[in-house]
Amino acid sequence: MPADLVPAGPQPPARAFELGLYSFAERTPDPATGQLVSPAQRLRDLIETIELADQVGLDVFGLGEHHRPDFVSSAPAVILAMAAARTKTIRLTSAVTVLSSDDPVRVFQAFATLDLLSGGRAEIMAGRGSFIESFPLFGYDLNDYDALFAEKLDLLLALRETERITWTGAHRPPLAGQGVYPRPLQNPLPIWVAVGGTPQSAVRAAGLGLPMALAIIGGRPEQFVPLVELYRQTGEQAGFAPAELALSINSHGFLADDSRQAAEDYFPSYQAVMNKIGRERGWGPITRQQFDAARTLRGSDFVGNPDEIIQKILYQHRLFGHQRLLLQLGIGTLPHAKMMRAVELLGTKVAPVVRREIG
Repeated sequence: MPADLVPAGPQPPARAFELGLYSFAERTPDPATGQLVSPAQRLRDLIETIELADQVGLDVFGLGEHHRPDFVSSAPAVILAMAAARTKTIRLTSAVTVLSSDDPVRVFQAFATLDLLSGGRAEIMAGRGSFIESFPLFGYDLNDYDALFAEKLDLLLALRETERITWTGAHRPPLAGQGVYPRPLQNPLPIWVAVGGTPQSAVRAAGLGLPMALAIIGGRPEQFVPLVELYRQTGEQAGFAPAELALSINSHGFLADDSRQAAEDYFPSYQAVMNKIGRERGWGPITRQQFDAARTLRGSDFVGNPDEIIQKILYQHRLFGHQRLLLQLGIGTLPHAKMMRAVELLGTKVAPVVRREIG
C-alpha cells in the first residue's frame, strides 16, 4: 500500500495484536426466503461459529446482550459458558454487558464463574447499551442513563479488587462487608469499557485506566483518531502507562473468497436490519451507494475478500495503533454455511498475515 494513503496515527503500546469476532445472535427473517430459524437452531449455529473461530486460531469471541424478539442473547454469560466447554483457547467476552440495567454483583459472579469454567478466558465488556429495552424491563429510569453506568462501573471495579466489599451508591442497596463469590481465576478479571464515540466516555475509561472498545460502524475511521488520542493522553495524565491503555476497534464485516460475492451476500440482510433500526431512531434508509462507500479502504465496514480485509486492518492499525479488532460478521440473517466460510477465511487467510505484518 502506498505510504501516502496511510496517515501516521498514535503509536501502539507494546501488546500482541488480537483478531476476533462478536455477535448479537440476531434472529431475523432471511431476506431472500423469509424463513426464520428457531431460537434453538440459532443458538446451535452460534456455538458452531464460536467452535470454528477457536479451531482456526482467532483470539476473541464477544457476545452482545439484547432483550428484543429479534435477538436470542439476553443471557450472554450462559451461552459463553457452553462455548467455554466446546473451545480451548479463544477468549470469551460480553460485547456488551448493559451494566446500567444490571446488578454488578451478579455480573461479576456470572463472569467469574465463566472464567473458572474456561480456564481463565473470560472478559467483561461493559457499556451503557445502544438499545434501551432493558431499562424498563428491570425497573430503571432512562433519565439516570449515565449516572447508572458510572455508579455500577465503580461497583464492578470494586468487586474485582476485593472479595468482601463495603460500598454505598444511589441506585443500589449498600453492601456492608459481604463476600462476593466465586472469585475468578484471572486476577484481575479483564474489564473493558465499550465506547460509541463520545469524548466523555473515552475520558472516563482513560481516567480509570481501563481498556477501551471503540465501535466504528459508520463514517470514516480517520474521524475517530482525535478520540483515540484523547483517550491515551487522558490516561497518561492520570498516571497510566501506554501499555495499560489497550484499544479494541469493533466494526461490521463479512468475508467471502470473492469481493463482489461478499458484498452481494452481506448487503440484503444488512440493509433490512439497519433500515428497521433506522425507522425506530429516525435515520434515513441505507442505500447501496452508501454501503459500497463504507467498504472501501477508508470506509468503516470490513466487507470483501481476504486481501481487502488485510489491507484495511493494516490501514486502520496505522491510524489507531490498536491491539484488538473484533468484527461482527454479518448483520441480520445470512446462510450459516457462508458465515462459517467467513470465519474460516478470517482465521486462516487474514489473521496470519496481519499478525506477521504488525509483529
